[in-house]
Amino acid sequence: MAAVGVRFSCIVAMDLKRGIGKNNDLPWKIKGDMKFFTEKTSEVKTEGKQNAVIMGRKVWESIPEKFRPLKGRLNIVLSRTLSEPPQGAQLCRSFEQALTILSTDPYTKKIENVFVCGGSALYKDAMAHSACTRIYITYIDQEFDCDVFFPEFDQNTYHLVEDPDVPSVQHEEKGIKYKFCVYDRCQ
Repeated sequence: MAAVGVRFSCIVAMDLKRGIGKNNDLPWKIKGDMKFFTEKTSEVKTEGKQNAVIMGRKVWESIPEKFRPLKGRLNIVLSRTLSEPPQGAQLCRSFEQALTILSTDPYTKKIENVFVCGGSALYKDAMAHSACTRIYITYIDQEFDCDVFFPEFDQNTYHLVEDPDVPSVQHEEKGIKYKFCVYDRCQ
């Protein structure tokens, strides 16, 4: 298991049927959600630190090349098949390996927050892990044609909370309604 000091959050957008992707792409284009994702995964409170994002290989490949790596963040890509790290990212063979690396120097000195950003199997492993302290979910109030889904999580393990840094009002963009919600792990 990873060191006790390594804590992380999951961040995801999903539709009414828990859909999160289609053909290795997002089935929607919601600028407000992309802005929320970028801000949450980029912003730090301590000067000189940065955040880390952990993602599976398919999620990495779904990011348009011009946006890879996600700037201002340590990008960690999980893959058992890649032989070399993707340009601008660190390659790890497993989620546990990524957490172990993040728990060592120099990472403990330079990483402020860690975010898991998909795919489905990684989300499932992450939410079951005791070091997952928070889940940020953008609920999209519409159904899309998806082939990848966000796994169910235990509502007894995570409970909905108010976060003053996360707007809890419903938003609408191009006829698509969505809302940001935050779940914290019960102590």
